Amino acid sequence: MKHILVIGAGRSSSSLLKVLLEKGKEENWHIMVADTDIKLATSKSAGFEHASSHELDILNETERDGLIAKADLVISMVPAMFHIHIAKACIKLKKNMISASYVSEEIAALDDAAKAAGIIILKECGLDPGIDHMSAMQAIDDIRENGGQLTAFKSFTGGLVSPESDNNPWHYKFTWNPRNVVLAGQSTARFIRNGRYKYIPYHKLFSRRERISIDGHGEFEGYPNRDSLSYRKKYAIENIPTLLRGTLRRPGYCEAWDLLVQLGMTDDSYQMEGLEDMTLRDFTNAFLFYDESAPVEEKFCTYVKIHQNAEAFKKIAWLGLFDKKPLPLSKGSPAQILEKILEAKWSLESDDKDMIVMQHQFDYTLNDEAYRRTSSLVVKGDDQVQTAMSKTVGYPLAIAAALIIQGQIDLKGVHIPTDKRLYRPLLKGLQALDIIFEENEKPMKDKVVI
Repeated sequence: MKHILVIGAGRSSSSLLKVLLEKGKEENWHIMVADTDIKLATSKSAGFEHASSHELDILNETERDGLIAKADLVISMVPAMFHIHIAKACIKLKKNMISASYVSEEIAALDDAAKAAGIIILKECGLDPGIDHMSAMQAIDDIRENGGQLTAFKSFTGGLVSPESDNNPWHYKFTWNPRNVVLAGQSTARFIRNGRYKYIPYHKLFSRRERISIDGHGEFEGYPNRDSLSYRKKYAIENIPTLLRGTLRRPGYCEAWDLLVQLGMTDDSYQMEGLEDMTLRDFTNAFLFYDESAPVEEKFCTYVKIHQNAEAFKKIAWLGLFDKKPLPLSKGSPAQILEKILEAKWSLESDDKDMIVMQHQFDYTLNDEAYRRTSSLVVKGDDQVQTAMSKTVGYPLAIAAALIIQGQIDLKGVHIPTDKRLYRPLLKGLQALDIIFEENEKPMKDKVVI
Protein backbone atom coordinates (compact mmCIF):
# COMPACT_ATOMS: atom_id res chain seq x y z
CA MET A 1 0.00 0.00 0.00
CA LYS A 2 1.21 3.49 -0.90
CA HIS A 3 0.68 6.38 1.49
CA ILE A 4 -0.10 9.93 0.35
CA LEU A 5 0.00 12.75 2.89
CA VAL A 6 -2.01 15.90 2.18
CA ILE A 7 -1.02 18.73 4.53
CA GLY A 8 -3.77 21.35 4.61
CA ALA A 9 -7.47 20.52 4.41
CA GLY A 10 -8.84 23.94 3.55
CA ARG A 11 -11.18 24.96 0.74
CA SER A 12 -8.52 24.63 -1.95
CA SER A 13 -7.99 20.96 -1.04
CA SER A 14 -11.59 19.86 -1.68
CA SER A 15 -11.28 18.69 -5.30
CA LEU A 16 -7.79 17.31 -4.75
CA LEU A 17 -9.01 15.12 -1.88
CA LYS A 18 -12.12 14.05 -3.78
CA VAL A 19 -10.02 12.65 -6.64
CA LEU A 20 -7.40 11.08 -4.35
CA LEU A 21 -9.99 9.42 -2.12
CA GLU A 22 -11.91 8.03 -5.09
CA LYS A 23 -8.79 6.83 -6.89
CA GLY A 24 -7.18 5.60 -3.69
CA LYS A 25 -9.85 2.96 -3.26
CA GLU A 26 -9.01 1.51 -6.68
CA GLU A 27 -5.22 1.86 -6.37
CA ASN A 28 -4.87 0.68 -2.76
CA TRP A 29 -3.59 4.03 -1.54
CA HIS A 30 -3.89 5.27 2.03
CA ILE A 31 -4.70 9.00 2.11
CA MET A 32 -3.57 10.85 5.22
CA VAL A 33 -5.21 14.26 5.71
CA ALA A 34 -3.43 16.60 8.11
CA ASP A 35 -4.40 20.05 9.33
CA THR A 36 -4.06 22.27 12.36
CA ASP A 37 -7.84 21.85 12.67
CA ILE A 38 -8.47 18.14 13.32
CA LYS A 39 -12.21 18.59 12.82
CA LEU A 40 -11.62 19.96 9.34
CA ALA A 41 -9.23 17.15 8.46
CA THR A 42 -11.71 14.57 9.77
CA SER A 43 -14.59 16.07 7.79
CA LYS A 44 -12.60 15.69 4.55
CA SER A 45 -11.64 12.06 5.16
CA ALA A 46 -14.80 10.79 6.88
CA GLY A 47 -16.45 7.72 5.36
CA PHE A 48 -13.34 6.38 3.63
CA GLU A 49 -11.73 3.24 5.11
CA HIS A 50 -8.47 3.97 3.29
CA ALA A 51 -8.13 7.47 4.79
CA SER A 52 -7.11 8.91 8.14
CA SER A 53 -7.09 12.38 9.70
CA HIS A 54 -4.28 13.93 11.70
CA GLU A 55 -3.78 17.08 13.74
CA LEU A 56 -0.52 18.75 12.76
CA ASP A 57 1.47 21.79 13.79
CA ILE A 58 3.74 22.48 10.81
CA LEU A 59 6.35 24.12 13.03
CA ASN A 60 6.50 21.14 15.39
CA GLU A 61 9.42 19.23 13.87
CA THR A 62 8.69 16.00 15.72
CA GLU A 63 5.04 15.93 14.65
CA ARG A 64 5.79 17.05 11.10
CA ASP A 65 8.68 14.67 10.41
CA GLY A 66 6.93 11.78 12.10
CA LEU A 67 3.95 12.11 9.77
CA ILE A 68 6.05 12.72 6.64
CA ALA A 69 8.12 9.62 7.44
CA LYS A 70 5.00 7.48 7.02
CA ALA A 71 4.25 8.84 3.52
CA ASP A 72 5.51 7.94 0.05
CA LEU A 73 4.41 11.32 -1.30
CA VAL A 74 3.59 14.65 0.38
CA ILE A 75 1.19 17.23 -1.08
CA SER A 76 1.58 20.62 0.58
CA MET A 77 -1.53 22.81 0.66
CA VAL A 78 -0.36 25.14 3.43
CA PRO A 79 0.36 28.89 3.13
CA ALA A 80 3.44 29.58 1.00
CA MET A 81 5.66 30.59 3.93
CA PHE A 82 5.51 27.04 5.36
CA HIS A 83 6.49 25.10 2.24
CA ILE A 84 10.19 25.40 3.02
CA HIS A 85 9.77 23.45 6.27
CA ILE A 86 7.95 20.64 4.49
CA ALA A 87 10.43 20.60 1.59
CA LYS A 88 13.46 20.30 3.89
CA ALA A 89 11.77 17.49 5.83
CA CYS A 90 10.96 15.69 2.55
CA ILE A 91 14.61 15.91 1.48
CA LYS A 92 15.82 14.64 4.85
CA LEU A 93 13.35 11.73 4.79
CA LYS A 94 13.64 11.16 0.99
CA LYS A 95 9.93 11.71 0.24
CA ASN A 96 8.57 13.19 -3.00
CA MET A 97 6.69 16.49 -2.64
CA ILE A 98 4.29 18.49 -4.82
CA SER A 99 2.42 21.77 -4.34
CA ALA A 100 0.58 24.46 -6.28
CA SER A 101 2.61 27.39 -4.96
CA TYR A 102 5.33 29.37 -6.70
CA VAL A 103 8.96 28.29 -6.46
CA SER A 104 10.54 30.61 -3.92
CA GLU A 105 14.27 31.35 -3.90
CA GLU A 106 14.57 29.13 -0.81
CA ILE A 107 12.89 26.21 -2.56
CA ALA A 108 14.88 26.70 -5.77
CA ALA A 109 18.08 26.50 -3.71
CA LEU A 110 17.12 22.95 -2.68
CA ASP A 111 17.46 21.56 -6.22
CA ASP A 112 20.81 19.83 -5.69
CA ALA A 113 19.77 18.49 -2.29
CA ALA A 114 16.55 17.07 -3.75
CA LYS A 115 18.50 15.38 -6.55
CA ALA A 116 20.94 13.92 -4.03
CA ALA A 117 17.99 12.59 -2.01
CA GLY A 118 16.52 11.05 -5.16
CA ILE A 119 13.21 12.92 -4.91
CA ILE A 120 11.18 15.37 -6.96
CA ILE A 121 9.86 18.62 -5.53
CA LEU A 122 7.21 19.59 -8.08
CA LYS A 123 5.98 23.15 -7.60
CA GLU A 124 3.59 25.46 -9.49
CA CYS A 125 1.31 22.52 -10.30
CA GLY A 126 -2.10 24.13 -9.76
CA LEU A 127 -4.06 26.63 -11.84
CA ASP A 128 -2.00 29.79 -12.19
CA PRO A 129 0.76 28.80 -11.75
CA GLY A 130 0.29 25.33 -13.17
CA ILE A 131 -2.25 24.74 -15.90
CA ASP A 132 -1.06 27.97 -17.51
CA HIS A 133 2.49 26.56 -17.74
CA MET A 134 1.36 23.23 -19.18
CA SER A 135 -0.99 24.58 -21.83
CA ALA A 136 1.36 27.40 -22.86
CA MET A 137 4.38 25.12 -23.21
CA GLN A 138 2.42 22.58 -25.20
CA ALA A 139 1.55 25.23 -27.80
CA ILE A 140 4.99 26.90 -27.75
CA ASP A 141 6.78 23.58 -28.26
CA ASP A 142 4.36 22.61 -31.03
CA ILE A 143 4.94 25.89 -32.88
CA ARG A 144 8.72 25.53 -32.57
CA GLU A 145 8.80 21.88 -33.60
CA ASN A 146 6.84 22.69 -36.75
CA GLY A 147 9.30 25.40 -37.75
CA GLY A 148 7.38 28.45 -36.50
CA GLN A 149 8.91 31.48 -34.85
CA LEU A 150 6.98 32.92 -31.93
CA THR A 151 6.61 36.70 -32.09
CA ALA A 152 4.10 37.37 -29.32
CA PHE A 153 2.63 35.53 -26.33
CA LYS A 154 -0.17 36.93 -24.20
CA SER A 155 -1.93 35.03 -21.42
CA PHE A 156 -4.84 36.04 -19.19
CA THR A 157 -6.53 34.22 -16.30
CA GLY A 158 -9.43 35.17 -14.04
CA GLY A 159 -11.41 33.69 -11.19
CA LEU A 160 -14.95 34.99 -11.77
CA VAL A 161 -18.57 34.32 -10.93
CA SER A 162 -20.44 31.98 -13.28
CA PRO A 163 -23.03 33.74 -15.52
CA GLU A 164 -26.02 32.09 -13.82
CA SER A 165 -24.84 33.53 -10.48
CA ASP A 166 -23.89 36.95 -11.84
CA ASN A 167 -26.42 39.31 -10.28
CA ASN A 168 -24.54 42.50 -9.42
CA PRO A 169 -23.36 45.46 -11.51
CA TRP A 170 -19.67 44.62 -11.00
CA HIS A 171 -20.20 41.14 -12.55
CA TYR A 172 -17.79 39.88 -9.90
CA LYS A 173 -17.83 38.00 -6.59
CA PHE A 174 -15.07 36.71 -4.35
CA THR A 175 -14.11 33.20 -5.43
CA TRP A 176 -10.80 33.11 -3.56
CA ASN A 177 -8.95 35.17 -0.95
CA PRO A 178 -10.63 38.62 -0.71
CA ARG A 179 -7.48 40.28 0.59
CA ASN A 180 -5.55 39.27 -2.53
CA VAL A 181 -8.24 40.88 -4.69
CA VAL A 182 -8.14 44.17 -2.77
CA LEU A 183 -4.33 44.32 -2.88
CA ALA A 184 -4.02 43.11 -6.50
CA GLY A 185 -1.49 44.86 -8.70
CA GLN A 186 0.21 46.98 -6.04
CA SER A 187 3.64 46.45 -7.57
CA THR A 188 4.62 47.93 -10.90
CA ALA A 189 3.62 45.77 -13.88
CA ARG A 190 6.55 44.80 -16.14
CA PHE A 191 6.32 43.34 -19.62
CA ILE A 192 7.73 43.68 -23.13
CA ARG A 193 5.81 44.86 -26.20
CA ASN A 194 7.24 45.01 -29.72
CA GLY A 195 10.75 44.70 -28.32
CA ARG A 196 10.36 47.58 -25.88
CA TYR A 197 10.14 47.21 -22.12
CA LYS A 198 7.00 48.60 -20.55
CA TYR A 199 6.29 49.53 -16.93
CA ILE A 200 2.92 50.48 -15.51
CA PRO A 201 2.79 51.91 -11.97
CA TYR A 202 -0.04 50.82 -9.70
CA HIS A 203 -1.96 54.11 -9.91
CA LYS A 204 -2.28 53.61 -13.70
CA LEU A 205 -2.63 49.83 -13.86
CA PHE A 206 -6.42 49.53 -14.09
CA SER A 207 -6.66 52.18 -16.78
CA ARG A 208 -4.39 50.14 -19.10
CA ARG A 209 -6.67 47.28 -20.07
CA GLU A 210 -7.57 45.38 -23.20
CA ARG A 211 -10.60 43.44 -24.42
CA ILE A 212 -10.54 39.65 -24.62
CA SER A 213 -13.27 37.68 -26.39
CA ILE A 214 -14.02 33.99 -25.83
CA ASP A 215 -16.49 32.26 -28.13
CA GLY A 216 -19.64 31.29 -26.30
CA HIS A 217 -18.67 33.14 -23.13
CA GLY A 218 -18.67 36.79 -24.15
CA GLU A 219 -16.33 39.68 -23.51
CA PHE A 220 -13.71 40.17 -20.81
CA GLU A 221 -11.03 42.73 -20.07
CA GLY A 222 -7.51 42.11 -18.88
CA TYR A 223 -5.01 44.18 -16.93
CA PRO A 224 -1.27 43.34 -16.74
CA ASN A 225 0.15 41.21 -13.95
CA ARG A 226 3.04 42.31 -11.78
CA ASP A 227 5.84 40.46 -13.59
CA SER A 228 5.58 39.05 -17.10
CA LEU A 229 9.29 39.24 -17.87
CA SER A 230 10.32 36.29 -15.68
CA TYR A 231 8.32 33.96 -17.94
CA ARG A 232 10.81 34.45 -20.78
CA LYS A 233 13.24 32.18 -18.96
CA LYS A 234 10.59 29.76 -17.67
CA TYR A 235 9.28 29.17 -21.19
CA ALA A 236 12.67 29.52 -22.97
CA ILE A 237 11.40 32.45 -25.05
CA GLU A 238 14.09 34.97 -24.05
CA ASN A 239 14.08 36.76 -27.41
CA ILE A 240 10.33 37.10 -27.90
CA PRO A 241 9.34 40.70 -28.87
CA THR A 242 6.02 40.71 -26.99
CA LEU A 243 5.20 38.96 -23.72
CA LEU A 244 2.31 39.94 -21.47
CA ARG A 245 0.43 38.08 -18.74
CA GLY A 246 -2.65 39.51 -17.10
CA THR A 247 -5.77 39.08 -15.00
CA LEU A 248 -9.29 38.83 -16.44
CA ARG A 249 -12.42 40.63 -15.30
CA ARG A 250 -15.73 41.44 -16.98
CA PRO A 251 -15.91 44.77 -18.88
CA GLY A 252 -16.46 47.77 -16.61
CA TYR A 253 -14.83 46.27 -13.52
CA CYS A 254 -11.39 47.83 -14.03
CA GLU A 255 -12.75 51.32 -14.72
CA ALA A 256 -14.71 51.31 -11.46
CA TRP A 257 -11.94 49.65 -9.43
CA ASP A 258 -9.54 52.31 -10.67
CA LEU A 259 -11.69 54.92 -8.91
CA LEU A 260 -11.13 53.16 -5.58
CA VAL A 261 -7.39 53.08 -6.27
CA GLN A 262 -7.33 56.80 -7.13
CA LEU A 263 -9.27 57.57 -3.96
CA GLY A 264 -6.76 55.68 -1.79
CA MET A 265 -9.12 53.01 -0.46
CA THR A 266 -6.81 50.13 -1.43
CA ASP A 267 -3.88 51.46 0.60
CA ASP A 268 -2.69 48.96 3.22
CA SER A 269 0.28 50.94 4.54
CA TYR A 270 -1.29 52.73 7.53
CA GLN A 271 -4.04 52.46 10.15
CA MET A 272 -6.93 54.94 10.04
CA GLU A 273 -8.08 56.93 13.08
CA GLY A 274 -11.61 57.66 14.31
CA LEU A 275 -13.26 54.75 12.55
CA GLU A 276 -15.50 53.87 15.48
CA ASP A 277 -17.59 56.99 14.81
CA MET A 278 -17.64 56.75 11.01
CA THR A 279 -20.33 55.70 8.59
CA LEU A 280 -19.62 54.33 5.12
CA ARG A 281 -20.28 57.82 3.81
CA ASP A 282 -17.81 59.31 6.28
CA PHE A 283 -15.21 56.75 5.23
CA THR A 284 -15.53 57.82 1.60
CA ASN A 285 -15.50 61.50 2.56
CA ALA A 286 -12.28 60.99 4.53
CA PHE A 287 -10.40 60.72 1.21
CA LEU A 288 -11.99 63.78 -0.40
CA PHE A 289 -11.28 67.51 -0.29
CA TYR A 290 -13.12 69.72 2.19
CA ASP A 291 -16.21 71.61 1.05
CA GLU A 292 -18.73 72.81 3.62
CA SER A 293 -21.72 72.52 1.28
CA ALA A 294 -21.03 70.04 -1.56
CA PRO A 295 -22.43 66.52 -0.98
CA VAL A 296 -20.01 63.57 -0.87
CA GLU A 297 -21.28 62.24 -4.21
CA GLU A 298 -20.48 65.53 -5.92
CA LYS A 299 -17.02 65.77 -4.35
CA PHE A 300 -16.30 62.19 -5.34
CA CYS A 301 -17.24 62.80 -8.97
CA THR A 302 -15.21 66.00 -9.11
CA TYR A 303 -12.17 64.26 -7.65
CA VAL A 304 -12.21 61.26 -10.02
CA LYS A 305 -13.58 63.25 -12.99
CA ILE A 306 -16.75 61.30 -13.78
CA HIS A 307 -20.49 62.07 -13.86
CA GLN A 308 -23.07 60.65 -11.47
CA ASN A 309 -24.86 58.99 -14.37
CA ALA A 310 -21.69 57.07 -15.34
CA GLU A 311 -21.77 53.27 -14.98
CA ALA A 312 -18.59 53.38 -12.90
CA PHE A 313 -20.24 55.73 -10.39
CA LYS A 314 -23.27 53.44 -10.18
CA LYS A 315 -20.97 50.55 -9.30
CA ILE A 316 -19.37 52.57 -6.50
CA ALA A 317 -22.77 53.65 -5.16
CA TRP A 318 -24.01 50.02 -5.26
CA LEU A 319 -21.23 49.11 -2.83
CA GLY A 320 -22.90 51.40 -0.28
CA LEU A 321 -19.99 53.81 -0.04
CA PHE A 322 -22.35 56.80 0.20
CA ASP A 323 -24.67 55.18 2.77
CA LYS A 324 -25.03 56.43 6.33
CA LYS A 325 -24.54 52.96 7.80
CA PRO A 326 -21.84 52.21 10.41
CA LEU A 327 -18.48 50.92 9.19
CA PRO A 328 -18.02 47.16 9.62
CA LEU A 329 -14.62 47.68 11.32
CA SER A 330 -13.50 50.00 14.10
CA LYS A 331 -9.80 49.75 13.28
CA GLY A 332 -7.72 48.90 10.26
CA SER A 333 -6.08 50.18 7.09
CA PRO A 334 -8.15 51.57 4.21
CA ALA A 335 -7.65 48.27 2.36
CA GLN A 336 -8.82 46.21 5.35
CA ILE A 337 -11.95 48.33 5.71
CA LEU A 338 -12.69 48.16 1.99
CA GLU A 339 -12.22 44.38 2.07
CA LYS A 340 -14.82 44.10 4.84
CA ILE A 341 -17.25 46.32 2.95
CA LEU A 342 -16.80 44.24 -0.21
CA GLU A 343 -17.30 40.95 1.61
CA ALA A 344 -20.86 42.03 2.39
CA LYS A 345 -21.49 42.68 -1.30
CA TRP A 346 -19.30 40.24 -3.21
CA SER A 347 -19.53 37.02 -1.19
CA LEU A 348 -20.90 33.98 -3.02
CA GLU A 349 -24.39 32.96 -1.95
CA SER A 350 -25.13 29.37 -0.97
CA ASP A 351 -26.22 28.30 -4.46
CA ASP A 352 -23.75 30.44 -6.41
CA LYS A 353 -21.13 28.93 -8.73
CA ASP A 354 -17.75 30.28 -9.70
CA MET A 355 -15.94 30.18 -13.04
CA ILE A 356 -12.29 30.06 -14.15
CA VAL A 357 -11.40 31.64 -17.48
CA MET A 358 -7.99 31.41 -19.16
CA GLN A 359 -6.86 32.42 -22.62
CA HIS A 360 -3.47 32.24 -24.33
CA GLN A 361 -2.71 34.07 -27.58
CA PHE A 362 0.30 33.00 -29.65
CA ASP A 363 1.40 35.00 -32.69
CA TYR A 364 4.01 33.33 -34.88
CA THR A 365 5.42 33.27 -38.38
CA LEU A 366 5.85 30.18 -40.55
CA ASN A 367 7.06 30.20 -44.16
CA ASP A 368 6.79 34.00 -44.27
CA GLU A 369 3.14 33.87 -43.20
CA ALA A 370 1.78 35.21 -39.89
CA TYR A 371 -0.64 33.25 -37.72
CA ARG A 372 -2.45 33.63 -34.42
CA ARG A 373 -3.28 30.61 -32.29
CA THR A 374 -5.76 31.07 -29.45
CA SER A 375 -6.19 28.57 -26.63
CA SER A 376 -9.10 29.13 -24.23
CA LEU A 377 -10.29 27.38 -21.09
CA VAL A 378 -13.55 27.90 -19.20
CA VAL A 379 -14.36 25.80 -16.12
CA LYS A 380 -17.48 26.20 -13.96
CA GLY A 381 -17.88 25.06 -10.37
CA ASP A 382 -20.41 22.46 -9.29
CA ASP A 383 -21.22 23.97 -5.89
CA GLN A 384 -19.59 25.73 -2.94
CA VAL A 385 -17.26 22.78 -2.27
CA GLN A 386 -16.32 21.55 -5.74
CA THR A 387 -15.67 25.03 -7.05
CA ALA A 388 -13.98 25.80 -10.36
CA MET A 389 -11.04 27.20 -8.41
CA SER A 390 -10.76 24.07 -6.28
CA LYS A 391 -10.95 21.85 -9.38
CA THR A 392 -8.31 23.70 -11.37
CA VAL A 393 -5.93 23.89 -8.40
CA GLY A 394 -6.59 20.37 -7.09
CA TYR A 395 -6.92 18.23 -10.22
CA PRO A 396 -3.35 18.81 -11.52
CA LEU A 397 -1.97 17.96 -8.08
CA ALA A 398 -4.00 14.76 -7.89
CA ILE A 399 -2.90 13.70 -11.38
CA ALA A 400 0.75 14.47 -10.58
CA ALA A 401 0.46 12.45 -7.36
CA ALA A 402 -0.84 9.43 -9.27
CA LEU A 403 1.89 9.70 -11.90
CA ILE A 404 4.65 9.90 -9.28
CA ILE A 405 3.25 7.10 -7.11
CA GLN A 406 2.87 4.87 -10.19
CA GLY A 407 6.46 5.57 -11.26
CA GLN A 408 5.49 7.35 -14.48
CA ILE A 409 7.46 10.46 -13.51
CA ASP A 410 11.07 9.86 -12.52
CA LEU A 411 12.48 13.40 -12.63
CA LYS A 412 14.52 14.47 -9.61
CA GLY A 413 15.17 17.89 -8.13
CA VAL A 414 12.99 21.02 -8.10
CA HIS A 415 10.70 21.30 -11.14
CA ILE A 416 7.68 23.13 -12.54
CA PRO A 417 5.48 21.51 -15.25
CA THR A 418 7.11 23.11 -18.30
CA ASP A 419 8.91 19.89 -19.29
CA LYS A 420 7.19 17.61 -21.85
CA ARG A 421 7.67 14.68 -19.48
CA LEU A 422 5.45 16.53 -17.05
CA TYR A 423 2.95 18.59 -19.03
CA ARG A 424 1.97 15.90 -21.54
CA PRO A 425 0.68 13.31 -19.03
CA LEU A 426 -0.75 16.05 -16.82
CA LEU A 427 -2.77 17.62 -19.65
CA LYS A 428 -3.95 14.17 -20.73
CA GLY A 429 -5.17 13.52 -17.19
CA LEU A 430 -6.90 16.90 -17.06
CA GLN A 431 -8.78 16.16 -20.28
CA ALA A 432 -10.18 13.02 -18.65
CA LEU A 433 -11.55 15.32 -15.91
CA ASP A 434 -13.11 17.73 -18.45
CA ILE A 435 -10.44 20.41 -18.12
CA ILE A 436 -10.13 20.98 -21.86
CA PHE A 437 -8.76 23.90 -23.90
CA GLU A 438 -10.54 25.05 -27.04
CA GLU A 439 -8.02 25.75 -29.80
CA ASN A 440 -8.41 28.18 -32.68
CA GLU A 441 -5.89 29.22 -35.30
CA LYS A 442 -6.10 31.58 -38.26
CA PRO A 443 -3.83 33.57 -40.59
CA MET A 444 -3.18 37.22 -39.74
CA LYS A 445 -3.80 39.14 -42.96
CA ASP A 446 -2.50 42.43 -41.61
CA LYS A 447 0.25 43.20 -39.19
CA VAL A 448 -1.29 43.45 -35.74
CA VAL A 449 0.13 45.95 -33.29
CA ILE A 450 0.31 44.03 -30.05
